[in-house]
Amino acid sequence: METIPAFFEDCCARFPGNIYLREKTGDRYTGMSYLETRERVHRFAAGLIALGVKHGDRIALISEGRNDWVVSELGILFAGAVNVPLSVKLYEPDEIRFRISHSGARMVIASGNQAGKIRLVRDELPGMDLTIVLDEPVAGDREIPVDQVLEAGKLLLEVNPGMVEERWKSLTTDDVANICYTSGTTADPKGIMLTHRNYICNVLQGYSLMDIREDYCTLLILPWDHAFAHTAGIYCFMGKGASIASVKWGKSPMESLRNLPENIREIRPRVLLSVPALAENFKKNIEKGIRARGPLMETLFGFAMKLACRVNREVWNRRSGLAVLARPLMAVFDYFIFKKIREGFGGQLEFFVGGGALLDIEFQRFFYALGIPMFQGYGLTEASPIISSNTPGRLKLGSSGTVASTMEIRICDTEGRDLPPGSQGEIVVKGDNVMPGYWRNPEATAMAIRDGWLYTGDLGYLDQDGFLHVLGRYKSLLIADDGEKYSPEGLEESFCTESEYIDQCLLYNNQNMFTVILLVPAREMLVKFVERHGLTANSAEGVECALGKIDEELKEYRPGGKFAQRFPQRWLPAVAGILPDHFTEENHLLNSTMKIVRGKIVERYRQRIDHLYTPEGRDILNVKNREAMRSLLESV
Repeated sequence: METIPAFFEDCCARFPGNIYLREKTGDRYTGMSYLETRERVHRFAAGLIALGVKHGDRIALISEGRNDWVVSELGILFAGAVNVPLSVKLYEPDEIRFRISHSGARMVIASGNQAGKIRLVRDELPGMDLTIVLDEPVAGDREIPVDQVLEAGKLLLEVNPGMVEERWKSLTTDDVANICYTSGTTADPKGIMLTHRNYICNVLQGYSLMDIREDYCTLLILPWDHAFAHTAGIYCFMGKGASIASVKWGKSPMESLRNLPENIREIRPRVLLSVPALAENFKKNIEKGIRARGPLMETLFGFAMKLACRVNREVWNRRSGLAVLARPLMAVFDYFIFKKIREGFGGQLEFFVGGGALLDIEFQRFFYALGIPMFQGYGLTEASPIISSNTPGRLKLGSSGTVASTMEIRICDTEGRDLPPGSQGEIVVKGDNVMPGYWRNPEATAMAIRDGWLYTGDLGYLDQDGFLHVLGRYKSLLIADDGEKYSPEGLEESFCTESEYIDQCLLYNNQNMFTVILLVPAREMLVKFVERHGLTANSAEGVECALGKIDEELKEYRPGGKFAQRFPQRWLPAVAGILPDHFTEENHLLNSTMKIVRGKIVERYRQRIDHLYTPEGRDILNVKNREAMRSLLESV
């Protein structure tokens, strides 16, 4: 087992001229080869050493995805230090201050867009010596530009050319490489320590699930501190001599998001890494584009999708006879419809790899039908993060695939006893990819790791074929009045993805007689719906019309509805509470990975939930729903 610097050095020796990093500067993408990256990394590492960085020092990194994100992390590791990657989605000063202070980071590396966040807190961080800014200008005597670090490194290497090699060769596989902080949705964030051994092991485990070829390129859409993007993108592609590209970042997240479609077409990726929130956006944009081409195209697309999904089923049980009969018609649909959609992704995209575990099966059917399958996987940062995935050769839609090599997995009951295939319990894993623990938090470490096994806190089961099915978090379970438990996440995702009138939702049942739903409607679509009925959106009649439409969408899961067989009837919401405001990172109801923070939502809307269990609250046209819907429809 080797360290990350040794791994990178080996890659540079094997693929010296291959392009590793691609970044759009100006109007076009330019590439940096493995050897060019190595040279910049060595200079950066030497510059850090010249600044006094020692073995084991912590250095925080906050930046959008770009070449210098990778150079910074590798430079930190080559200098023998520990990277503390911070999410660019951290907005509150307290969140940033806590992570820098708790990790003991003595320096921060920040992009120009993010440096302002550090300036707000640096006077409260006496242990932080310096901010290295990746873009001009710098501000104050506690900031220096990255070029100054690189120049100091160049001078040190001229005097002592073996300094960097000596430093990185002093590392061991058990040295900590990263301290990655959790979102901190219920308490102070926990710092997940990941060692060089963890990363290298997980990269090799990833290769047992997915082959990456030397000519592959990916546009790394997810934030680069995100565990999935970090390992499956930066390091898995590195080990195969492949290439990663960054999205062209604007001055705001929205500006960067607008660059995404063009960047995908420019890079023409072979593989994309995705999470459910991204997959949902891709699907909605595809369907929006189809609708824009008129009713005939919308009808043809709907028929083509139904036919493809009927033939494909869950892939492992494809109807071979029907597939043969339908092949000529499917080829026509593919050429005139699906191929055009694939061209929007650059025309070379072979597949997605989906992290997040709870990607709805209908999503998987949708992308498989288009000819760009989404191989759903499962993992968590504490496991570096890859645990399982579907693969081109072993695929079962609706599952999270099979477990990576050299990793052990168990499904346990609440007493820690093993359960047989098909039985639901906690997912527990063991391997060299499992973290040694949480930084400066022995209590949390003892709860998560027992006898070398990582207790994930996720509910799931293994089927008879060895495929892992992840059902959700233990802490998010719905609990009926008779004690029966059910994971709501699949239902919630289905409501939001199958209905164009529902943006966000949360199901709630804590030992009650029935389940209720808090729901954020899709304002734009509801306004259009109301106006098509000749009503003014914010009139009393318009509000009633909009509430009636939401009620109709939820009833599609009841007997006679088109989704009636999808979920157990007893867990469907009997009552809906309309909310006028979205769950966002800014109001702390979404975490940095865009997942809803259940505890905080329930806490904030406790009175609203209680009202839904009253006789008056059970009517979809109740006063509170009318007020919320009117407020939503009137908003700009």
